[in-house]
Amino acid sequence: MDLRYFDFLGGLTMTSRKFDELFGGPPRRPETTITKREMDLARSIQEVTEEIVLRLGRSAALTGEVNLCLAGGVALNCVANGRLLREGSFKNIWIQPAAGDAGGALGSALHTWYQVLGNPRTPEASDSMEGAYLGPSFGDDEIQAFLDHNGYPYELLPSNDARDRRVAQLLAEQKVVGLFLGRMEFGPRALGHRSIIGDARSAKMQSVMNLKIKYRESFRPFAPSVLAERAADYFELDGESPYMLLVAPVRPELRSATDETRHDDLVKWVNRSRSELPAITHVDYSARIQTISKERNSDYYSILKQFNELTDCGVIINTSFNVRGEPIVCTPADAYRCFMRCEMDALVLEHAVLMKREQPKFADAEDWQKTYELD
Repeated sequence: MDLRYFDFLGGLTMTSRKFDELFGGPPRRPETTITKREMDLARSIQEVTEEIVLRLGRSAALTGEVNLCLAGGVALNCVANGRLLREGSFKNIWIQPAAGDAGGALGSALHTWYQVLGNPRTPEASDSMEGAYLGPSFGDDEIQAFLDHNGYPYELLPSNDARDRRVAQLLAEQKVVGLFLGRMEFGPRALGHRSIIGDARSAKMQSVMNLKIKYRESFRPFAPSVLAERAADYFELDGESPYMLLVAPVRPELRSATDETRHDDLVKWVNRSRSELPAITHVDYSARIQTISKERNSDYYSILKQFNELTDCGVIINTSFNVRGEPIVCTPADAYRCFMRCEMDALVLEHAVLMKREQPKFADAEDWQKTYELD
């Protein structure tokens, strides 16, 4: 790569003035209108990235191996990963769920264990990342102590089953729910333990969650979580995508006939409903999929299973439990703060369920929301 066009090694920006000259102007300033120029640039860079990934895959396939493992920041490009799976020569592709810089810590530990200490490498039939739920967890006693100390009203449900039924019912009622369960995910994707979830069938849910929950542009699609056993009912996906790192098309029979004539308002055009699951269907009828299995995601699977029984739909929206500019929540206090600063309807902290309408006024919520308002 010709590094004269980039500035990230020694400077504070990704691209340099030479890049600006080549592409006809400086980068778009934050919060300004996204124009066709930015869309075309993003699409072109994506096309080149996919071409490089596919060529590397074809070279790797010359070894005759049918299983491929990916890591590194580019392995977070789920569109390229999806094409590699569909168009490549590999039967299975596994992508390290913290494939960015954070994965270097995992690589260092593995190198020390196997190369330095000489421990034997024994292949396992299952995914030993265990769903990437490797972070901290908080018990009911600790959560209740936090809620009671601060005087936050909540309902304590007696069992996992009761909680999961309640969450499924809230989703079916078009409520947006913050989910805080078990150990936190390792990596950049929320996988059901620190997630904001909603009903993927709702035509308005995408813009509501973007503008009132995530404080970002209304057209950005959300990822679907789907029961693994029902993934083929909704998506053209052959296999699993447990870490939300593969993109696949929505099945043709679920797509909606829309007028695809473009006009000046590109955001409005992108925002059109394009399938029976409009909140998770992108402009090209694709979706970034997380498949949910009982073995890997037991609590989250139970919620989705209950929702499927209520609605005959095995898909929900899953986005990370945070708002723009902040990291994914880690502690109960983080979760409550995020819950009160945006327009979520309910918060689930293990077996405690909190409804927004019952909570006392949160001191800095209004000022904080104004900071992040988008047109």
